[in-house]
Order: sequence, then C-alpha cells, then structure tokens
Amino acid sequence: MSHEKYIIALDQGTTSSRAVLVDHDARMVDVVQRPFTQIYPKPGWVEHNPQEILFSQLGSLTELIARHNLSENNIAGIGIDNQRETTIVWDPSTGQPIANAIVWQCRRTAELVEELCGNPQVAQRIRQKTGLMPDAYFSASKVRWLLDNVPGARERAEAGELLFGTVDTYLVWVLTGGLVHATDPTNASRTMLYNIHENRWDEELLDLFGVPASMMPEVRPSSGSFGETSYPGVPAGIPICGVAGDQQSSLFGQCCFESGQAKNTYGTGCFLLMHTGGEAVESKNQLVTTIAASAPEVDHTEYALEGSVFVGGAVIQWLRDELGLIRTAAESEALAREVPDTGGVYVVPAFTGLGAPWWEADARGTICGITRGTNRSHLVRAGLEAIAYQVSDLVRAMEADAERPIDVLNVDGGASANDLLMQFQADVTRRTLHRPQNVETTALGAAYLAGLGCGFWKNTSELSALRADDNVFEPHMEVSRAEELLAGWAAAVHRTIAPC
Repeated sequence: MSHEKYIIALDQGTTSSRAVLVDHDARMVDVVQRPFTQIYPKPGWVEHNPQEILFSQLGSLTELIARHNLSENNIAGIGIDNQRETTIVWDPSTGQPIANAIVWQCRRTAELVEELCGNPQVAQRIRQKTGLMPDAYFSASKVRWLLDNVPGARERAEAGELLFGTVDTYLVWVLTGGLVHATDPTNASRTMLYNIHENRWDEELLDLFGVPASMMPEVRPSSGSFGETSYPGVPAGIPICGVAGDQQSSLFGQCCFESGQAKNTYGTGCFLLMHTGGEAVESKNQLVTTIAASAPEVDHTEYALEGSVFVGGAVIQWLRDELGLIRTAAESEALAREVPDTGGVYVVPAFTGLGAPWWEADARGTICGITRGTNRSHLVRAGLEAIAYQVSDLVRAMEADAERPIDVLNVDGGASANDLLMQFQADVTRRTLHRPQNVETTALGAAYLAGLGCGFWKNTSELSALRADDNVFEPHMEVSRAEELLAGWAAAVHRTIAPC
C-alpha cells in the first residue's frame, strides 16, 4: 500500500458518476466511471433514479479505493461536484426517495412556473433576489411538483418528515450516515429559492413555491466541512470538505480565482462563466448571476455571470448520428480542414430554440448559403463554426454586462480538443484562448476545494503554480474578415428567427 496522500473527487454528472484520484501535483492518477439510466416518462420529462445515481457514485468510489488499496490514511479528503438543479426529496427515517429525481433538463413544470411567476413584478423580484430568470430549469418548481403530485408528500413535508436536496446534498447525507443535511452556496444559488445577496433561503420564495423551510439543507462554504464518511464499504472518518455545482467547480478548476477571469466549457451545450469578484452583476442581456465557489482564504461571497448555449458539442453528435456525415466526433476536424472555409454556408443549430443573448424559444435550426458546390466538408466545418459563433455572442453579451473585456478565455470540455474549432474561436472573438493540459477541470475544481478545505494545499497561489503549460490559441484572422463572418452569422440567426 502506498503511503502517499490523495484527494478523491466525486464527479456526479447527468449521464454518469465518476470517482477521480488526484495527487498533490494536481495530476489525475485514475478515474472510475459508471453510467446510469436516463428515464423519459413523457415527452419533455427527464428523471433519474436517485438510488441508481447513488450506487453508480458509491460503486465508482469503492472500486477506485480497491484498485489502489487505499485507506483512510491515504485519502486526505473528498470533494463533490454535481449536475445542478436536479431535485431529490427523501424520507430521512428510511433514506428512501419519495419519487425519481426530476432532472434539470425536465420541462414538466414550465406551465407551473408561468402560473406562479408570470406577473412581471414577481419575475423581477425573483431576478433581484436569486440572479435567475424564472424557469422550470431551476429546482423550486420541481420541489413544488413533487409535493403536489406524490400522494401524502405535502402533509409529510409540512410535518417535517421530508428533506430536499440537489444531488450533492443527497450524496453528503448518505455518505455521512444521515448526520449532515447540507449544500453549498453554488448549488443553493441554482434552486431559485436562495437569496444570493443575503446568503439565506428566502421566506418569500419558499412561500411562493409552497416549500416548507424545514426541508431545506444548511448552506455551508464550498471549501469547508461537510462531515466525515460513515457508510458501509467506504473507509470511515474521511473528511468531505469540498462541494460545488459542476460549472462553478469548472471555473475553480481553471484557476479563475479573480474578477474578470472567465472559462467556457464545450460540452453538449456550452457554459461561459466570468468571475465578478464580490459584485453580483445584474445582467442586461439575459445572462444569469450566480454564486462562485470560493477558497477558505476569501472572507466574502464571490459571484459570477453565466451564459448558456443550448447546442454546443451536440452539433458534432448531430452531424454524426442524424446526418451521417462523420463516423466519429474526432473525424470532424480532419474533414473540416479539407476546405479553407464553409463556402458561405452557416448552420444555426437552434434545435431547441436559441439561448442567450437571443432567447428565442420558438426558433428552429437552419442551414443557409448552400450552393451546388457545397459538400459534406463545408457542412461539417459550418457545424463546428456554429459552436464558435454562439460562444462569441455570449462573450460579447458578458463583456457588455461586466463592462470589461475578457482578455483570456480559458477553455475545457470534450470539443475543446478540436484545434480547428479553438483557433476559429480565437479568431472570431479576437481573444486569446488558453486550454489546460488537463481539460477535466470540473473534477479538478472539486478536488481543489476539498484539498484547500483540509489543508492538502495551502492556498490558491499554490494551485495556480501547479497548472501545467497551456495550449495557447492567438487570433490570426484579419479583423475585417472576422467582422464579415460575424455579420453573416447574425443574418443567418435572423433568418432562423423569422417565420418561414
């Protein structure tokens, strides 16, 4: 058995759970990943079985521990990052969930949100208190739905017999043997029930959504104590000392610790976050204001602006699975390089509407500029460029809100491995991109928060020094050409929005 100490990050995502072993040099030594079932009971509904999430996460943890013959003496601490907004309600006397988890993607409560928050004054109050736009995306209406639709749930909740939590809270509760019912500010700020300025559950919002305060978890600092492990098969007494929602964890893992630093994750969608320090910047471009994860050395609440692209890397999946233009995602770069440009073709992937800054829910996908000479290389390149254009729109909106430029954009996520896409992103945004050697920054952020929480690392300066040399992409395209391309993109978007 090695006597070296490690941090374990539990990276709980939407489709799989991973346990990641991280050493003192911030290297990912090993990863164990287990998928779990996606449940679609009705069109627009998305559920997970909380027990399956739990077993996939604990299974990956125990396998990782067994692989490396680890004990409580080798594991300095555990950090958790998680899919945000996904909602679980359970009975603490039995540990049993009262129903499947309602996933962040689920749209079943859209009408309920409109009913409760349709009044512009109510919507503005929610925006002011939470930094969020009223939407079924967030947890508040999901809790309400469970209490209203599971027989006996409301009565049990009002009698103090049920607990609510996002996935992090449920994992902490189970891992500590039911001793700790807590979340962190980053996850709390995504529920639409948390006042991000006063750092508390908001009574007015709890009343609006009919959620008893007794259900709500304690909110503890992202880097700090969430109890110790007390679960069969897991070494006892390991401190759980870091928790954050996945996107804020990624921001932290990218070492964006200061105001003005930003990262973009190229996943199924794209998530752009800018650290805004101690200022909660109110967006004028329909971005959201959220709480950022902070190191223990910070003595005040830190915030971030966040914008989302609905269809990012999913464009590549669409080119592969629906159009059959490529066999693998990796093939997209080589094929796109076969042509110098798209030949004037634009793909607008508004498959589920357009997100920020357009916010057109009824928009649908469009391909513009096809000629007799258009071939599959042009279409694949246009698909890749569409990802960059959407992120460029977000960058401009965020810079306008923050009233400062993003000088360097830190990038991560699966599609960030595509060098052609990253270079084009640098060209059209006219910003320098930094891609770290380790693009698994979400799990790394959870490890960093836990490591700081238990003294494994001293401070954020030590973490920044551990970051290996980045791949850097500088803008090379002429400004006039970039502006011409962006004008063509804007025209294509307007065609998408305009009725056929």
